[in-house]
Amino acid sequence: MVFIDSHCHLDFPAFDADRSQLLAACHKQHVTRFVVPGVTAERWPNLMSLVDETPGMYGALGLHPMFMAQHQTLDLLTLEQSLSAWSAVAVGEIGLDFYSQGQGQAQQIALFEAQLYLAKSFRLPVILHVRKAHDQVLRALRRIGVRGGLVHAFSGSEQQAHQYIALGFVVGVGGAITYSRAKRLRRTLSSLPLQALVLESDAPDMMPANWGSERNTPLSLLSVATVLADLFQVSVEDIAQQTSDNVQRILDL
Repeated sequence: MVFIDSHCHLDFPAFDADRSQLLAACHKQHVTRFVVPGVTAERWPNLMSLVDETPGMYGALGLHPMFMAQHQTLDLLTLEQSLSAWSAVAVGEIGLDFYSQGQGQAQQIALFEAQLYLAKSFRLPVILHVRKAHDQVLRALRRIGVRGGLVHAFSGSEQQAHQYIALGFVVGVGGAITYSRAKRLRRTLSSLPLQALVLESDAPDMMPANWGSERNTPLSLLSVATVLADLFQVSVEDIAQQTSDNVQRILDL
């Protein structure tokens, strides 16, 4: 049994003190492969070095919509150059975050679409961050056309989920599903085929229920997989196998 964490930020400073020990603990619990998306150009060099030095770790490069104040005019050119020089598995984490009003929606859309065009040019999948903007993201995906990817921390409707799946995407399932109040999310996810789901921790964020720590880690995949196995009435081993197969298919690992 092997788990793949399809979305974790192991390059973040939160892991600098004990990253090696954490990875060793993950391997003991069969969490052995990790996809690390980029969020700002400033952090890409550290991310690339970590991925290059760590077996079983894969990197994506992108400009996250929640870090608009940190992005620079030349970052898109740097992204294009980095994608040419380095073997990223996806463009991400990119998308739209309209959760808060006044977050520069027009600027977010322009940045998002520019990165979609880069993904299309490099024939790479994308890793999406979407909050309160699924319809806008879906419209952009249909208009520009990319080779699919992963929808991180999906919280939309069943209809929206099926629209993503039709466009070649899989849906990320993380700690949110472990909370007893997440009835709507559980209903939505259980209506989808297992072939459309992947596990993710979003470490160090998105803690599962009763986690007991201020920092999430990829070890939380075990809790997520347990809830998902109960929803689909299959074994945790089945969840590990199918979700890992899904990540490998979508990202061509």
